[in-house]
Amino acid sequence: MTAAVLTRVRRLPRLRPGRLGATVAGTVLAVAVLACLLAPVLWPLDQSAIDLSQTRLAPSPAHPAGTDDLGRDVLLRSIYGLRVSLLVGVFAAVVAAVIGGAVGALAGTLGGWVDRILMRLVDTIAAMPHLLLGIFIVAMLRPSLGAVVLSVGLTHWLSTARIVRSELLSLRHRPFIDAAVSGGAGRMRVLTRHLLPHVLPRLALATTLMIPHAVWHETALSFLGLGLPPHLASLGNMINDGRGSLLAGAWWASLTPGLVLIVVTLALAALTAHWRDHLDPRVRAELQL
Repeated sequence: MTAAVLTRVRRLPRLRPGRLGATVAGTVLAVAVLACLLAPVLWPLDQSAIDLSQTRLAPSPAHPAGTDDLGRDVLLRSIYGLRVSLLVGVFAAVVAAVIGGAVGALAGTLGGWVDRILMRLVDTIAAMPHLLLGIFIVAMLRPSLGAVVLSVGLTHWLSTARIVRSELLSLRHRPFIDAAVSGGAGRMRVLTRHLLPHVLPRLALATTLMIPHAVWHETALSFLGLGLPPHLASLGNMINDGRGSLLAGAWWASLTPGLVLIVVTLALAALTAHWRDHLDPRVRAELQL
C-alpha cells in the first residue's frame, strides 16, 4: 500500500521554483485586480467623507487595517489608491511605449544622421534624473491624473526606444528583408509588413515591464505632494498622510498602503520577469530595463 501511494505521489505534476513563483505572483495580481474592479460596486467610497468620531482606530473586524486621522477606512482607501496607481502605470506605460516605439522605429529604419541625432537625444535625456524631470513636468501642469500620466510617460520611453532600434537593426539585413526589398517593397511597406510584426512582442513585454516602474514613479510624485489632489485616495498620498499618524502610534495608516504597493508591484515584476525568462538570452539582455 505504501509503495503504491509513493508511486502515485511521484507521478503528480511538480512545480519548478520559477513556475511556482510565477503562480504565486499571478494569484496575488489577480486578487488585487479583482479587488480594484469590485471595490466601487461592493464598497462605494466618498472621497471627501470625514468621520472624526472614528479617527485613528486600531485594526479590528470592522476596520481590518484601522482608520486614518480623518476617520477613513485605511484598507478601503488603499484599494482605491491601488486602482489609481495601476491606472496611471498602465496608461503611462502605453504613452512611453508609443513614444519610444516611434523614436526607435525612426532610428532603426532610417539610420544615418537621423539615427545619430535620435540616439544622442535619448542619451541626453537618460543622463537626467527621471524623478527630477518628472517633477519639472508636473510642476508645469495642474495636479491631475493626466499630468501624472504624462510626466511618467515622458520619462520612461528611453529604454523602449533602444529596444526597438536594436531589434530593427538586427532584422534589417536578414534574408527575408533582402528578398522583400528585391521584390520592390518600399521602406514603409518593409517596416509595417515585415519589421514591426517581429518587434511588437518585444515591445509588448517592455511595456509590461515598465508598469511597476511607472507605479513607483507615480507614488513618489504623490508622496512629494505633486501627484493627485490630497483628498483623493492614492498610495503616495496615503503614505505621506500617514507620517503624521506615526507620532500618535497609528502605524497602520502608512504600513497598509506601503505593503499594498510593495506586494502588488513585486508580483507584477515577478510575473513579467518570468515571461521574459522564456525568451532567448539575447532578448533577455535587451529587456533589462
